[in-house]
Order: sequence, then C-alpha cells, then structure tokens
Amino acid sequence: MSQTATDDAPSIPSSGDGAGPGTDFIRAIIIADNATNKYGGRVHTRFPPEPNGYLHLGHAKSICLNFGVATEFHGKCNLRFDDTNPTKEEVEYVDSIREDVRWLGGDWEDREFYASDYFERLYEFAERLIVLGKAYVDDLTADQIREHRGTLTEPGRESPYRERGVEENLDLFRRMRAGEFPDGARVLRAKIDMAAPNLVMRDPTLYRIRHASHHRTGDAWCIYPMYDYTHCLSDSIEGITHSLCTLEFANNRELYDWVLETLGVYRPEQTEFARLNVTYTVLSKRKLIQLVDGGHVSGWDDPRMPTLCGLRRRGVPPQALKEFCSRVGIAKVNSTVEYAMLEFCIREALNETAPRLMGVVDPVKVVIENYPEDRTETFDMPLHPEDPAFGSRKVSFSRELYIEREDFSLAPPPKYHRLAPGREVRLRYAYMITCRDVVKDAQGQVTELRCTYDPATRGGRTPDGRKVKGTIHWVDARSGVPATIRLYGQLFAVPDPENAPEGETFLANLNPDSLTVRKGFVEPALAAVGCGKTVQFERVGYFCKDRDSTEDNPVFNRTVTLRDTWARIVRNAEGQGA
Repeated sequence: MSQTATDDAPSIPSSGDGAGPGTDFIRAIIIADNATNKYGGRVHTRFPPEPNGYLHLGHAKSICLNFGVATEFHGKCNLRFDDTNPTKEEVEYVDSIREDVRWLGGDWEDREFYASDYFERLYEFAERLIVLGKAYVDDLTADQIREHRGTLTEPGRESPYRERGVEENLDLFRRMRAGEFPDGARVLRAKIDMAAPNLVMRDPTLYRIRHASHHRTGDAWCIYPMYDYTHCLSDSIEGITHSLCTLEFANNRELYDWVLETLGVYRPEQTEFARLNVTYTVLSKRKLIQLVDGGHVSGWDDPRMPTLCGLRRRGVPPQALKEFCSRVGIAKVNSTVEYAMLEFCIREALNETAPRLMGVVDPVKVVIENYPEDRTETFDMPLHPEDPAFGSRKVSFSRELYIEREDFSLAPPPKYHRLAPGREVRLRYAYMITCRDVVKDAQGQVTELRCTYDPATRGGRTPDGRKVKGTIHWVDARSGVPATIRLYGQLFAVPDPENAPEGETFLANLNPDSLTVRKGFVEPALAAVGCGKTVQFERVGYFCKDRDSTEDNPVFNRTVTLRDTWARIVRNAEGQGA
C-alpha cells in the first residue's frame, strides 16, 4: 500500500489571544474598526518588502496575513517596495519578490508601488518639518550620534547643532540634496526629545547622504530617507488603513505616529504581530546572505534554504505554506515553531496532489533466474491508489530489476518483512519473488540478489491464499532511467542555530549531512515528468524534478520524507505539560 501521512495533526487555533474561534487579534481589530466605521468600512493593507534579498518563510506569514485579511474583508492590498537603500537593492530582488508573492496567491492588481515613487513628496514633507522647527541638519558623525543618544537609564545629550535656525537648516538640507557634501558629513534629524524614555524618539535620523545610483531613480538623488520616516508616510499617501508589522517595530510605532501627527496628514493604524521563528532554521536576511556569499549553499534558491524560491525549487506547494501559516496563527508573543509542523503541512498537501511512481534511490540488482531472458511484460499501475481520477501508467517488467538496498537484509531483525535469504516478498503490482542466493564483491558488499518468481502471483495476487507480509517497490533494469537523486535534510544540525559555541557564529551549527547525492533509477514515466513537478517515489518520499535535469540524467530533489513526526511533537509537548 502506498504510504502517506496518516497521523492527524493537533488543532492549532489561529487566534493569538482569544479573539474568538478562528479569529486572531488583528482580524478582531479590523472587525471592531468596521463596526465603528473608523475608516469608512475600508480595509487596505500592504506588503512592503525591501528589495535587498529574497523572501523567506517569515515573509510568507506576512504575505498570507496582509493579502489574506484584504481578501476576507473585501479590501485591497498593495505591493510596495521599500527601496530607500540603493547600495543593497537590485532589480533581481524586485523580480524575485513579485514571483514569490504571486506564487503564494497574492494579487495586488495595479497597485505596485515603490518608496522611490514618493521621494519628491518625502523631501517636501522633510522641508515642512524643518519649517515647523521639528527637524534640523546635524553635523555629528554616526558614532557621535550614538554616543549622544544615551542609554535606557540615562538621557541623551543634545547635539550642538540642534538649535540651528530654520533658514540655515533649509539651506543645508537643500545643499545636501544638491550633492555638496560627502557621505556621512551631515544628516537630517527629527527634533523630538533627547530625554524620551523610548530611545527611538531621541532625535532619530530622517535622511542621510548616500552618493549611490538607485535602481529606479538613477543618480537623481544623493540623499535617501530612512525606513521609519518613509514607511509611515508611504502608508499615509496610499491610504492604508491597517499597517501590520512584526513585533520588532513596536517601539517604532511612537515615531510612526509622531511623523504623521506632526505633519497633520492622514494616519493609518500600526499593529504589531509576532514574527515567525522555526527550529533548525535562520530567517535573518543578513545571515541568509552570509550563507549565499560564503558558498555554504548553492544560491538563494538552494532547496535547503528557507527562501520561498528555495522551497519552491524543493517542490513545496504554495498551499502547504498557506496551511502552515494558518496553523502557526497570529499572536502578540514571539515563539518558535517546530520544523516538523511545516513538514506535516507539506505532506498533507502533496498527499492530495502528487502522483505515485517508482524510483529506487540506493539500488541493488535483482536477477529473477526462472524468468525468461527475452521476455518483457507490462503492468498497468494507478498513479494514485486512493484517487482513480489520477489515471494510470504502463510499467514494464523483465528478468532484471533494481530494488532499494535497505529492502534487503542478510540478517533480518525481528518484524522485518522485506527481502532476505529464503524469504518471499511481493513486488508492487507485479509478482512474488523469493531470494535464493546473494552475490557479494571483494569487500563483502552485496552487489546482486538471485531470486525466483511465482508466475501464479501476477499482479501481486496469491491464489493459494498464502500470507506474504512484505511489499517492496522496484524499477525494471531494462527500461529504467538512471537518475541523480538529491536527498536534502535540515541545513542546521541543532534546533536553535543562533545558539553557537563560544567564539563561533551560527555557521558552526551547519549540518554537514544536509545534502546526500545518490545515483538511482526511475521508471520512464517518472523521468518524463516536467521540471518543477512534485511526485511521490512510492515508499520513499516526495521528490521534485529539478531544472538541472537533462534528457539522459533527470535530477530529483527530495521535498520531504514520508515519515510523519507529528506524533513525536505531541508526545514531547504533553511531556512538558503543554
């Protein structure tokens, strides 16, 4: 029988703090806002990635949330690129972000925006802050600004340039824009309160000088706005109602509100939710860049990476990520999710959509001695034993076959129901065979199994009613296609990769066995599937045909094994009193 994920996953509510069945606290806020007509019944969100890297699992949660609530409440969601740092941004990242959002089902229609669309308006707003006496040009260096900022227990010190007059500040700011000063010579800072309990409010930087060409505006600008200043005004300009951010932006909300209130413009509501953390994974873009640049992976779309393009190349379907994000839910407190939960969601999705075919990953040859050498016959096999709608395919059978090495044992342990000397097993959909002899090489490695078959058992039937417990898969040696099979595991060897040994970085926790490459054999129908197609190797796992495939050498990436670990998670949680 084809193995599938059989354990039922425990119910994981989406609510983060008791907002109601199936309703998280953000959706509860939106419901309340609509009830009071706070935004005229509008719901307008945005997904605002920085185009300085590829999207990852954490972004998937934000995509599902922002586009999800917009759909549920018949609203809109914008795709906005926060492109305010030209030294780190590339068109490559913009293109990849578009592809990833579309892959997850995000539809921004004609609402694709860029922070750079607003550079002129942001500059005008900055001049208005100067005129209002709420911003000034500072000549302190970045290090001096940090020294003046103070600590959580000590107030900051005011810059000696803080009391410059409006005209001087306007003149200097305009000269900054004109390119008269080098990088780092001056910044524009908000004039708020150097003794504020929230360090974010201690005269934060609004603009810095950066003589760098921008991927959209070219060399038109040499000053660029900071994220906190840009983000809130972009939300305001676009008429966003609910600005949804992860918890690290909670302290920045005060600045978000201050900028909009000081300028007297439309103010959306910023709400923070817990970011996604997953065991055996890092989701810091800075660390992902280190993995790529350091050659620890083959690129951003390496199937071991938690990037959306990496997961897609691995064969993970978008519906699995959507279900994963739904099960994780939206909460106000950070937590870490077991990687096995993601694997469960992948299996559940693929169990419904992936056809079943036969591939042997670690082959050993079987010779059926009493089968005619010149004979080949064909079996009709279903592509999904539980769903006739998938149809079937023809599979050839001859005297020589390949089976998995682990499906044979010279000294079988108790309850081992596969092939062993003198033991009979069922070849899936074919015949019963019995192992009669074993051929080994000089090192004692099994190289060939000599077997006999029972012609009366065609199709796997036993007319005499005898019991045969073991069923194994196989590939016909005559028609089988050699294939490269990449067995991907977890990229890190420990659940918390950030917790590195003293003096080491997270790279010390890389799993040296995260990739194993095998040379196996697959049935012709499996070799013929399209690149990017995910299928089940019967009894082995789910695999996706990779773009590196050639006509003579199909390449398959393991998406996920068939073994379900949810039961272990539940037992562990119960043991910890969860």
